[in-house]
Amino acid sequence: MARTLTRRTMLGAGLLTLAGAGGAGGYGAGLFLTEEPSLAGTAAPLPVGSILGTPTTQTPTVPPRKVTYDDSPALETDDLRYTTRTFTVTDMLRSRISVRVPSDWAYTKQDPPKSGRFTDRTKKRWIRIEAGFTITRPPADSLAARLKQLAGISAAQMVKILAQDVQEKHATLTYTYVPDEELSPQGILRYVVVRWVADESGNCAVEMSSTGLPQDKDALMDVLDHASDSVERRDSQV
Repeated sequence: MARTLTRRTMLGAGLLTLAGAGGAGGYGAGLFLTEEPSLAGTAAPLPVGSILGTPTTQTPTVPPRKVTYDDSPALETDDLRYTTRTFTVTDMLRSRISVRVPSDWAYTKQDPPKSGRFTDRTKKRWIRIEAGFTITRPPADSLAARLKQLAGISAAQMVKILAQDVQEKHATLTYTYVPDEELSPQGILRYVVVRWVADESGNCAVEMSSTGLPQDKDALMDVLDHASDSVERRDSQV
């Protein structure tokens, strides 16, 4: 993974302080499963009670909703064709990202501009890629922080952890959830795979999430693998 900033610049005192104070700043719990903010700048312990394969919600505020399953034909891995796309995101730093994604997925710049998203023509599947944060901690710590945040989500979103995997260069978390009622009145179940990818320092440089329907899981993982194997981040000052 390429970075043009020197290590000394990346660990400048001002940038490091801001990252530690607000890596997930600006997002309330109600936005978490719609915007999927990064947790790159906020370390946290693994939550008590986050058991693999069981809901992690600890503080329900409303009764769980009925789950609806979208029976659209599955996204097939064999139908995916990849190309290299380049875009820029901005947070603490300006990051130029190069990554391989499905060639017919449309790019959308997100607000705030620290992530970009590529969406299929049905708008039911996408991959979101985030950078621009200061690089300060290993992927496993970001995964643990995400688990803690998921544990506080309302029971109405029916979060269920399916898998956790930590490798030398990345950490991956798989879960399902139901978007909040305003975005999905039908309560359609979503399938999400989040991956935190390390650079040569061993710390997380890119967060990406591949999202779709449960029947898309193999294709969503293929999209995520292509992206994480190819992603490059080049930084400059904002």
